[in-house]
Amino acid sequence: MKAAVWHGQKDVRVEDRDVKTVNENDVKVKVSWSGICGTDLHEYEIGPLLIQNETPNELTGEKAPLVLGHEFSGIVEEVGSNVTKVKKGDRVAVNPVVTSGKHSAETDRYYEFYSAGLHTDGSFAEYVVSPEGNIVPIPDDLPLDRAALVEPLSVAAQAIKEGEVKQGDTVAIFGCGPIGLFAIVAAKAAGAKEIFAFDLSDERLEKAKEVGATITLNTKDTDAVSFIKEKYPEGVDASFEVAGVKPTFDSAITATKPKGNMVVIAIHARDFEFNPISLMTSGVKLSSSLGYEHETFKKSIDILMDENVNVSPIMTKKVELDDIVEEGFHSLSNDLNQAKILVKLSGEL
Repeated sequence: MKAAVWHGQKDVRVEDRDVKTVNENDVKVKVSWSGICGTDLHEYEIGPLLIQNETPNELTGEKAPLVLGHEFSGIVEEVGSNVTKVKKGDRVAVNPVVTSGKHSAETDRYYEFYSAGLHTDGSFAEYVVSPEGNIVPIPDDLPLDRAALVEPLSVAAQAIKEGEVKQGDTVAIFGCGPIGLFAIVAAKAAGAKEIFAFDLSDERLEKAKEVGATITLNTKDTDAVSFIKEKYPEGVDASFEVAGVKPTFDSAITATKPKGNMVVIAIHARDFEFNPISLMTSGVKLSSSLGYEHETFKKSIDILMDENVNVSPIMTKKVELDDIVEEGFHSLSNDLNQAKILVKLSGEL
């Protein structure tokens, strides 16, 4: 099969790759669409970060070169002899993260796990073989390109859950890249009455408005915390740090009311100094969110099915697999108008 394979930093090649064997509990999916994640981009630009290049992954026994990609939808092509929940022809989204199942649903992902596209072959390919438990059927009226957004939306929806956002809450989103935009979508779905969105890019802020932010602000010109506290002197109920830098980390804490939640979603590439006294004196509850529970993945399908949810502004471009480097990775790096670029595999809707 044709696949985009990571060989090293700035070295992703579209080449032939064997399709994995379908074992008795496995499902073979013909991939329709696969989104390019920030993780994929980082592996291309500065990797290896999560990909194991020298020693095989303990769970999969695999190492690079590996097929990238983990945000995808498709149609079941083949099922193993023990598979009962799906059949050939079913339309599905796929949870790419396989956990041990030895711990609670809330914590399992923090122990042993592996992910398609990082520790085993992923979805920038014609076919993916995945365990039955990770295959989630989707409604017939959910287009498969839109279904490829289930995975990144799940990351944001889990963070909104960790932030305990409920009906009538006020929320601040610091950083309006793809996950920040999905956090706005998820906060709106959770019932937030007012959603502040902050970024340095007018292009991203325009998308934030389109997907549900009630107030947007470019922080090049105005201080976000002062802006919030003019309207809510105690601060917002919950804030989400999605930019991955110290200024937004500090601002998110300061913008949150006592006993409110500040949740870190961004992957921080650099260390920085942090004095916990800022939490002690503010009463803000600091937490982080990594990945998602399987139930959150399934509930994200319901969010996408909601007629009041608008994710179209996030899907900014569709590219062919052969063009994934130039039109995909390079485009995401150089064009702030881009949010979620989808790679066409079969292209079925």
